[in-house]
Amino acid sequence: MARILITSAIPYINGIKHLGNLVGSQLPADLFARFHRARGNEVMFLCATDEHGTPAELAAAKAGKPVNEYCAEMHAIQADIANRFGLSFDHFGRSSSPENHKLTQHFAGVLADQGLIAEVEEEQVYSNADGRYLPDRYIEGTCPNCGYDKARGDQCENCTKQLDPTDLIEPRSAISGSTDLEVRKTKHLYLRQSNMRGQLSEWIESKGDWPVLTTSIAKKWLNDGDGLQDRGITRDLDWGVPVKRGAEEWPGMEGKVFYVWFDAPIEYIACAQERDPNDWERWWRTDKGADDVTYFQFMGKDNVPFHTLSFPATILGSGEPWKLVDYIKSFNYLNYDGGQFSTSQGRGVFMDQALEILPADYWRWWLLSNAPETSDSEFTWPRFQEGVNKDLADVLGNFVSRVTKFCRSKFSEAVPAGGSYGAREEQLITDLTARVRAYETAQEKMEVRRAAAELRACWVLGNEYLQEVAPWSTFKEDPDQAAAQIRLALNLIRVYAVLSAPFIPTAAGHMLSGMNTLDMSWPDDVAQALNALPAGHEFTVPEVLFAKITDDQREEWAARFSGTRD
Repeated sequence: MARILITSAIPYINGIKHLGNLVGSQLPADLFARFHRARGNEVMFLCATDEHGTPAELAAAKAGKPVNEYCAEMHAIQADIANRFGLSFDHFGRSSSPENHKLTQHFAGVLADQGLIAEVEEEQVYSNADGRYLPDRYIEGTCPNCGYDKARGDQCENCTKQLDPTDLIEPRSAISGSTDLEVRKTKHLYLRQSNMRGQLSEWIESKGDWPVLTTSIAKKWLNDGDGLQDRGITRDLDWGVPVKRGAEEWPGMEGKVFYVWFDAPIEYIACAQERDPNDWERWWRTDKGADDVTYFQFMGKDNVPFHTLSFPATILGSGEPWKLVDYIKSFNYLNYDGGQFSTSQGRGVFMDQALEILPADYWRWWLLSNAPETSDSEFTWPRFQEGVNKDLADVLGNFVSRVTKFCRSKFSEAVPAGGSYGAREEQLITDLTARVRAYETAQEKMEVRRAAAELRACWVLGNEYLQEVAPWSTFKEDPDQAAAQIRLALNLIRVYAVLSAPFIPTAAGHMLSGMNTLDMSWPDDVAQALNALPAGHEFTVPEVLFAKITDDQREEWAARFSGTRD
């Protein structure tokens, strides 16, 4: 039994996330976690809300609530929506937790002891209109590298180049839009990432199995221009982790907090502490048993620089025996109907809205089977309708309905006895075995779209078999042989439920319930799995697994979501 640690990029607290956020980290991470649990491996799947920084302060102010109260409410909302989407976190934590406060301050202290923290007097942008210092991400302007006119002061989302606010052309406040900005001097702590360049480069070079997207972004940040730059890890804000050197005060840093991108990844570790203060170390400390853990991270490409450089610099720089990530699965962007999903601009379908119109499995299947792995992909309502109707309704749902209803009408609501498997059944077993093995390989390699294609191919085999042997015709001449064919098909439903559960867990549960079984055993031996439900085993005909999306529904939803979210 392998031990698998999985984290997905933690979402900001400021609002409900859109479908692009979902497929860029949490959903494929859930797929991977569910698959490994089904294979009998021990899994720890962690996520949390990212609650610090200006986004939280501004969202709370807009809502007219204290920031701590706002964060608590939004955490509960995000946790509820995640649960309704079937995201099987072992713990969904909070970066504002006492555990993360203490651990962040601990890392700052040991990094300082290692000579990797510097106090730097810097110039920081102050907005006279807003009456406050502006964090980097709340300064917008034109990127000097690619010309994108909505680049942020920390990074250009278009070309991913790391920036400082003073690099921007025609900078403005992202809060008020004011250009009445001035630069003032203030003192902050910097993580001396440049001192870690050699160690980080060697570590990244050792990851030959990482996706090209991950390594290309990491190496670009590592080597472009002057190479890896030192980065500020503190900010002049009220809300966040107070700057301390371990448990001690840090002279000159009074009233400051740690930068959100310093404390947020540390929450991955703190999240395990929140879940179980007595069990977390065997997942995160290599001197406490984590040396046999394989750690996987899932994220969108915009988060790659921080997870390949800044967070590893924190972990490696501490000199302590912390578990480092083994594999980073990164994703491109899912675009929405000719443009981009955007939380800040309220564009696209958001997770709560999606669940208002269709159950989670519809979305899970389409998003995963169209995951933006090798390039950006696009959500359009016609593509969504086609994918749901063809894959879920016509292939899987139709198979389940035809088999169970035919058995009920010609035999009973029990697996029929009689007949035996012949050459055509043996061929199906051979073909299905090959497809199941290919499906397992794709899942193990985190090839999400390929895994979906292999799963669909498993469903297609059953339909092709049913169409070829035509038990409705066989029944007229040889009822016993028809019974054998339907017995095989009923067992296929259970197998399909087990294989499909990582993608569509609710529908898989309905299939198992209909087959009146709790047997979730993986089909390591397909021939044996197709005899799991013996003759006489009772079942019920499931309700329609997936209703087709009509043209009227598609047009209604396209119109409803053509504007921005209020």
